[in-house]
Amino acid sequence: MAGWITAFKVIPWAEVIAAAPAIARGARQLWGAVKKQDAPPLADAAPGDRLQLLEARVEELRRELAASAELVATLAEQNARLIDAVAILRLRTRVLLVLSGASIAAVAILAAVVLSR
Repeated sequence: MAGWITAFKVIPWAEVIAAAPAIARGARQLWGAVKKQDAPPLADAAPGDRLQLLEARVEELRRELAASAELVATLAEQNARLIDAVAILRLRTRVLLVLSGASIAAVAILAAVVLSR
């Protein structure tokens, strides 16, 4: 259980918490933009109107693509930070394992020396 507590202490929670509202806001905006997309009826429109509607739609899709790319980049950055924190935890765990093994060996040697006298 103590290992998990140590793991949570190493994670840069201040950065994670600071980035969370921006990520959530971006996700909500992206979801809202995707949800409210109603395709305008093109069948009964004149060719010039259809072209304008399609151009507007393409521009809107470009903006949404840019917003989703930014959101994905932010999520990837936050994920990379968490992966770095986990790597640090793994290294610390290995060091503690080696130190614990060395301590156990030292105690066993001391016990053997004391008992042999």
